[in-house]
Amino acid sequence: MDVQIFGVKKSAETRKALRFFAERRTRTHFVDLQERAASRGELTRFAQKFGVQALVDESSRRYAELGLRTARYGDDRWLEILVTEPLLLKMPLVRHGNALTIGAAEATWKSWLAT
Repeated sequence: MDVQIFGVKKSAETRKALRFFAERRTRTHFVDLQERAASRGELTRFAQKFGVQALVDESSRRYAELGLRTARYGDDRWLEILVTEPLLLKMPLVRHGNALTIGAAEATWKSWLAT
């Protein structure tokens, strides 16, 4: 079983996801978004399932720094912003094949391991 985790090392939720899979000896591929941003295609995959607004972390410091509290953008514009500003994403983004989660979703991850 291979799991791909998108996040940043400073994020507690990302570290929790990495620890969850490491404790269960599951092979993971970690993509540090500060070193390499997620591609637009990868973000589109998450946006198609959850919606673009589910990807945006409105409580993040970067969201406030950029003054996005009053922004009214369409989905395409938000995807462009998220590609260039990965710290606006809710983390971690976890992918196992076609199964996706946003944030810490241990119940879902456990179901992946059970199958």
